[in-house]
Amino acid sequence: MTEKGKVKVHMRIEYDVLKETIKKAMETAGLSEENAEICATVHAQSSADGIESHGLNRVPRFVEYVNKGWVNPGAELELVSAKGAVENYDGHLGIGIVNAVHCSDRAVELAKIHGVGIVALKNTTHWMRGGTYAWRIAEAGYMGINWTNTESCMPMWGSDEPGVGNNPFCVAIPREDGPIVLDMAMSQYAYGKLGVYRLAGKELPYPGGFDKDGDLTSDPGAIEKSRRILPAGYWKGSSMAVVLDMSAALMANGKSGFNMDKENRGSCTGCCQIFIAYDPYLFGSKEDIQSMLNERVFAADHSHPAEQGTPVTCPGERTVQTRKKSMKEGVRVDEQIWSQVQEIADGNLNVTDISGK
Repeated sequence: MTEKGKVKVHMRIEYDVLKETIKKAMETAGLSEENAEICATVHAQSSADGIESHGLNRVPRFVEYVNKGWVNPGAELELVSAKGAVENYDGHLGIGIVNAVHCSDRAVELAKIHGVGIVALKNTTHWMRGGTYAWRIAEAGYMGINWTNTESCMPMWGSDEPGVGNNPFCVAIPREDGPIVLDMAMSQYAYGKLGVYRLAGKELPYPGGFDKDGDLTSDPGAIEKSRRILPAGYWKGSSMAVVLDMSAALMANGKSGFNMDKENRGSCTGCCQIFIAYDPYLFGSKEDIQSMLNERVFAADHSHPAEQGTPVTCPGERTVQTRKKSMKEGVRVDEQIWSQVQEIADGNLNVTDISGK
């Protein structure tokens, strides 16, 4: 198929093939077998869930950051301080996914003891898909809340230049019939999502930012060029982004987005992340809590649709549908990026600078 004279760039790859190719690319970049397996699993699962922007698509950039020294694949996570249900770790610019997996699991372990567990992580690197860790906590049977701060990539409301990060925020509800998981950036569309639409030659479903002339647009490429993504909820989104930035830095005793801006080492290098796990049955029985959740989800999902044939769903439910389709039919990938990751895996591509690509 063609679109505007160009060959469409998407294809489907078996999940196991995708994961093993990513793992090989990670090992070629210098990761240990264990860490390559952790990273490959998270990247492959993200793509399988339909989050291409932080799945396969992020692999070349991660390898670039390793090659630049912005990510130290040999760094060890360090416990800095512990006070009851709260622990503080230093990531030493290690692998963001590996650090985040450990910290989300540790939050669950603390919650098993205290009812709630909070892990604050500083000096880490990009964790890729933030929802990964909320899903992980919910699948362990706990309510999960996690967020990160980032370098400035979105204008404050009323500004025409980047002044705050889009700072993803995630909440997961551990429903036994299927977790309900919110995973959102503070922009209407994250830059990764803009890239997915641009590569597919598609317009955004709704305006996602401003073009160079200051006009709202659904053209993802125009927004990437202007660097003026639209805060979710306009002024509310940029305000929430600032609060998430400061609270992460405060809790982890680490860097704010302003500090990362001054260092100028790409996306999320040196960031702070927060992981909270909460026992859902502290004050209610499992039977009552699960019944309440199921009633709430049923009511939400049976809201009258604005468009016939387009059912209303709670956050995370469509993700499960996408995951099932990926496992049955293959994971949807961008052909150009798939080829690039294959070259990295085979040692035929030295990724040193993919900025803007």
